[in-house]
Amino acid sequence: MQVKNWQEIEKEQLNPLYERKVVHTDNMTVVQAHLKKGCQVPTHSHPNEQVSMIKQGALKFVMDGKEHVVRTGELLRIAPDIVHSAEAMEDCVMIEIFSPRRQDWIDAK
Repeated sequence: MQVKNWQEIEKEQLNPLYERKVVHTDNMTVVQAHLKKGCQVPTHSHPNEQVSMIKQGALKFVMDGKEHVVRTGELLRIAPDIVHSAEAMEDCVMIEIFSPRRQDWIDAK
């Protein structure tokens, strides 16, 4: 068993509107992300299944040309290799889970 405290995990500031904390396990990556209103996550895809759970705020995801607004208390599943983007409609706090883990992020360090 392993216990982590989000307060002790190093914050990554990706841009002025987006920061995250990341935990990698053997089989998944777990992220606590803070996005300020207007933050845009560019169109991309990855081989990982993704679940995004909105703890606070609202995020608009675009997949297959369709918009999906996910709000506080809701979650969205994105299948592997699906092209998607996101925009924070409000200041957001979310937890994301990726499976398998984000090896591309590990390799980039």
